[in-house]
Amino acid sequence: QVQLVESGGGLVQAGGSLRLSCPASGSIFSINGMGWYRQAPGKQRELVATITSGGSTNYADSVLGRFTISRDNAKNTVYLQMNSVKPEDTAVYYCYANIVTTPGAYVMNYWGKGTLVTVSS
Repeated sequence: QVQLVESGGGLVQAGGSLRLSCPASGSIFSINGMGWYRQAPGKQRELVATITSGGSTNYADSVLGRFTISRDNAKNTVYLQMNSVKPEDTAVYYCYANIVTTPGAYVMNYWGKGTLVTVSS
């Protein structure tokens, strides 16, 4: 079994900062890509940022320059540093990881259950 559990969400004022964390635990042989998506009320889930095992990153245009994704491979953890947040950043944030559980197994996509970020104006 593999689990991803997000933490760090909450209420923040516009212009403030938050740091989300998402450790992966359980039967893990290796982790490839990791990342964050978000879903605002009444909207579809959208990509926020991704990071490869080698550290290459990709961001949605809406967060470029404000959010930073990083990972600690020793801790199987992905982070999202959110700076200069805006009310439109309000959403449930979900982390994911592409994980190989045992040698020779297929890569599987695992998701956390989400953490709510609310940005007040």
